[in-house]
Amino acid sequence: ADHQKADWVSIHERICQLLIPIRTSLPLLLSDKERKHGKEQLLKRQKYIIDLAYSTAQEFVLDGKHKEAIPAALHALRFSSEVYGSNSVQLVPAYLLLAEASTGIGHLPEASKYLSQAQWIVLRTPDCSIALQCKLHRSLGLFCAAEGNLEEALYHLANDIYLASSTFGLKSIETSGGYFHMANVFFRQNKMDIANSLYAEV
Repeated sequence: ADHQKADWVSIHERICQLLIPIRTSLPLLLSDKERKHGKEQLLKRQKYIIDLAYSTAQEFVLDGKHKEAIPAALHALRFSSEVYGSNSVQLVPAYLLLAEASTGIGHLPEASKYLSQAQWIVLRTPDCSIALQCKLHRSLGLFCAAEGNLEEALYHLANDIYLASSTFGLKSIETSGGYFHMANVFFRQNKMDIANSLYAEV
């Protein structure tokens, strides 16, 4: 009952009506043209649910409501897997969101599992976008910081900054997030001079 309530509050209320046509199988006596149209409509609906579930989960995470984010992120992951396949790079954003939400509620083993899955997919995708690689390194850095492994956190955040700055520029808004999180790690290490210079850079 608790899980159902959490799922309803998080995402189900928003997508309940959208699930009905997705879960309804197409009639058998359709022409090829009607069947093709039906499949196209199904794909559109599935992609819409992915976007809605992902953005809902993202809103919850940004509001600090990590527990509420998990059911929505799981829906995004499940539908992404149905549409793109279980090893597709399109699953990585949902895995990273699940890792962040799990870290936020202190479920570090689950977060580690989601991050490993995301990392494995990125490593197997040679043409993976730089933006997604940045997100992965940032997520790994934040996870390591949450574990208290600050040196490892700095390593991943440095990779995030390097990739972001080489793609978007040193003064880009994409790079500033990496500087900010790195400053927080130096702050925790009591290296105030470095932390303050990075905060100033942000």
